Amino acid sequence: MKNLAERDKKYLWHPLTQHKLHPEMLPIVKAKGSLLYDDKGVEYIDGIASWYTSAYGHCNDFILKKVYEQMQQLDQVVFSGFTHEPAVKLSEELMSILPGNQEKLFFSDNGSTAVEVGIKMALQYHHNQGNNQQVLLAFEDSFHGDTFGAMSVSSLSVYNGPFEDFFIEVERIPVPTKKNIESILIALEKILKQNTVAAFIYEPLVQGAAAMKMHDADGLNRILALLQQHNVLTIADEVMTGFGKTGSYFASDHMAAKPDIMCFSKALTAGLMPMAITSCTRTVYDAFYSDELTKGLFHGHTYTANPLACTAALAGIELLRSDEIQNDIKRVVAAHQKFDTEIKNHPKVARTRQCGIIYALDLNVKMERYGNLRDRLFKHFMDNGVYLRPLGNTIYISAPYIISDGQLQKVYSTIKSAFDLV
Repeated sequence: MKNLAERDKKYLWHPLTQHKLHPEMLPIVKAKGSLLYDDKGVEYIDGIASWYTSAYGHCNDFILKKVYEQMQQLDQVVFSGFTHEPAVKLSEELMSILPGNQEKLFFSDNGSTAVEVGIKMALQYHHNQGNNQQVLLAFEDSFHGDTFGAMSVSSLSVYNGPFEDFFIEVERIPVPTKKNIESILIALEKILKQNTVAAFIYEPLVQGAAAMKMHDADGLNRILALLQQHNVLTIADEVMTGFGKTGSYFASDHMAAKPDIMCFSKALTAGLMPMAITSCTRTVYDAFYSDELTKGLFHGHTYTANPLACTAALAGIELLRSDEIQNDIKRVVAAHQKFDTEIKNHPKVARTRQCGIIYALDLNVKMERYGNLRDRLFKHFMDNGVYLRPLGNTIYISAPYIISDGQLQKVYSTIKSAFDLV
């Protein structure tokens, strides 16, 4: 029988892949903790927690046990007209760690659909009140997903190019820094005078797909406060940053101005199962609460609030709140800081940055986002047993919180040895 890689080629079409240029896929047959294992028994340290999902490690025994127990009781049920204990319990536990203004949760399937729901909430919020506010505001270099609303507010053309003629109208502003915040606020005042902006969607503090581009919390706070004064809803896309990545439960915890709507996925279910949540304030929810049927939010997914996914999320939140995981987060943060002092002045390093357990460095060389040099770096990491996905000349780490000190040191040493390639 052909091996997995050969069988894969017959029918499968992989994401973010030009198959003519990259026909080979590596079979992964097992994962545990911070390690992935291929079909030849080679192990790889998962330096990005499999796209920021497996925050507590792969196949976490605590989470697996909870989900297994739930499987014996209730696997799946329609969430329209029914409810169940895992969803209700999850709402209670999540509300206990969310910003205090969040009061309602809407379930969907993945990060992109969480954003899609948030956009629809914002647009219909104004529509239900007879407001002609249909323009969305977003950051430059943003990425929010691959469905049409999410693509509309994203600005990385490598993902959006063929579809841009079909997008919602969007205005863009730069991410705030101490140098540009005053000019941003002046530009915003001009945009807001037109009274057409429905909502501002943003990745708080860290723009993941923009190569971990980080911005100023104080500046973002001032932007949010100004927009909320003008009845513009604010949507925090915490799909990547949520559940401990920035050192707090959520990146929004770093700002005094809290979002009206928040979007979650990825680490929400600890990487075990797909699920997403869009939360909102009572004010947003009340705009849909009506005797008129058409004012309801008619959006739904078959696996909405799947009991098994809810159980995984509950187990993840329990771990997140534990002293053990909080100490792990602090340990990883401190290790990144020490590594930064070692390499930030290296001649091959242009700049470094860190937010919580997210660490990124830019190599001092120009290169394409998905070019040959980037592919050589990726191969170097994999050949050394470390799974990292460079974004152009940016190398970043967002590993599971439970990664060992030894594994972290191997990630660091492999990055340092990659400097010789550029």
